[in-house]
Amino acid sequence: MNTTTIETPPSKGRVGRRSFLLGSAGAAAAGAMMPFNAAPSFADASVSSALPSGGGVIGPKDPRYLDLRTGNNVRFVAKPDYVHMINSAKDAKKAVQSAVDAGKKVSVRSGGHCFADFVCNSDIEVILDVSTMVGVSYDEKKRAFAVEPGARLSNVYEQLFKRWGVTIPGGICYSVGAGGHIVGGGYGLLSRAHGLVVDHLYAVEVVTVDADGKASIQVATRGSRGALGDLWWAHTGGGGGNFGVVTKYWFRSPHAKGSEPAGQLIEAPSRVLVNALAFPWDQVDETKFRKLMDNWGAWHEEFKDPGTPESHLSSLFNLNHKAHGSLGMFTQIDADAPDATGVLERFIARITDGVDIETSAMTKPNGELPALPDFHQTREISWMQATRMVGTDNPTITNPTSRGAHKSAYFKKRFTDAQLDVMWEQMTREDFTNPDTMMVVFSFGGAVNAVKKDVTANVQRDSIFKICLQTFWPDKADHDFYLGWARETFEAMFASSGGVPVPDGQVDGCYINYPDTDMADPKRNRSGVAWSELYYQGNYPRLQRAKKSWDPTNFFTHSLGVELPA
Repeated sequence: MNTTTIETPPSKGRVGRRSFLLGSAGAAAAGAMMPFNAAPSFADASVSSALPSGGGVIGPKDPRYLDLRTGNNVRFVAKPDYVHMINSAKDAKKAVQSAVDAGKKVSVRSGGHCFADFVCNSDIEVILDVSTMVGVSYDEKKRAFAVEPGARLSNVYEQLFKRWGVTIPGGICYSVGAGGHIVGGGYGLLSRAHGLVVDHLYAVEVVTVDADGKASIQVATRGSRGALGDLWWAHTGGGGGNFGVVTKYWFRSPHAKGSEPAGQLIEAPSRVLVNALAFPWDQVDETKFRKLMDNWGAWHEEFKDPGTPESHLSSLFNLNHKAHGSLGMFTQIDADAPDATGVLERFIARITDGVDIETSAMTKPNGELPALPDFHQTREISWMQATRMVGTDNPTITNPTSRGAHKSAYFKKRFTDAQLDVMWEQMTREDFTNPDTMMVVFSFGGAVNAVKKDVTANVQRDSIFKICLQTFWPDKADHDFYLGWARETFEAMFASSGGVPVPDGQVDGCYINYPDTDMADPKRNRSGVAWSELYYQGNYPRLQRAKKSWDPTNFFTHSLGVELPA
């Protein structure tokens, strides 16, 4: 294929770990003169005098303001009049009403991990921050577990496991907030066995705004009908920032039994088998690369159904740029699942079949994973140990000063030859040498595919894996260079459908929790297919119906916001 040459940015050659740290230190030093999120140009006094009352209101003069203007991806910075820290549903209602009355444009933040500019952009006047709402409890009346939106996933898992022995099948990144993760249809290493997080969502508490501009607190459950039923359903994969401010979720599995807390959610595994393999790039040629990926896809095609021993196994393959030094594959299975050891051994044998590569221990962080040097040979550890280990110790993912570009796609079948051409060429380019660049391929299917497409707002229910193409960099000056690489790679992979994964027999659109505003840009999405079709497909009309019922003035919106019906 023909590849457009991207020139190495003047500020950067190879972005190694050492140069990354030095670059970050330099940025900090330069910040003394002009920090990346410098104070806004408007007059602080005039803004502060107009702030609503309350100790949770943070204006430009407050020392906390600088940090609260941005999230985990410092590509996106806001200049709000104030940030309102929310501590309860009543607090949220008051804050929303104040913003409505003042005609302020708002955004809502829980963990701050949004991949796009939904929360932090130049138009935002008020950020409603629920990150201090971190409660995890059991509600006896609802027979459900209550989780507040600011609770980090690690805390949710710890609390549910230690207090009741249950869990939800959420993501691996410890610091992601429950608020956005859940409403976007979160998934993780337990999803092939137990479905998406939203498959266990029983109820949601939301502050909404009606046609008269009045804020109110609504509670919608799985059993709600009419408009309330639409409100619950919209929070099962409809994406954050569309309908109101979520102040609480309740979880109870659809087939919960009895009245005891332990019977209301899936039982957390006691122990898991874990394996982590590095594939050194100096042993990988194009033939071996293609064989690895074809083997990966073939296994997931064969074992896509729920209820099999293989559905308890989940894996992620980090296709790192060769500047990193290796590819990496992490695999986990519930040790108490039927024939767990055999399933895992056969999986590894299948993926490496016909691939003459001497794998090695994962001795340094690999893609979204930490270094896992002790798992080149499969080991059994407790599930909670594995959960902490995988999600908490990768400097690429946890660096609070980095910038990132992210793109996603669901796959129903293995990669095509044309897609593998692009992947090989882009991950081995000599003119692009950022080791913090990767395509992460996540296992999907299994129990996720046991649910019909319209039962939740999350429509992708027959995929076998999904990808997240991403690159991270420290320097604002290199924005166009790295974003350009991500765009070129992604658009080349889907060149036959206008540069985006238009749902068909092989691919199934994009994941709203990995939002990408390029999908709404006709210069980048040349398919003629609306961005809403890529993310929501046939479920979009019902989301619009919920929007009309619960946010008729479009008070809550963003660059990929659910639109009011025409």
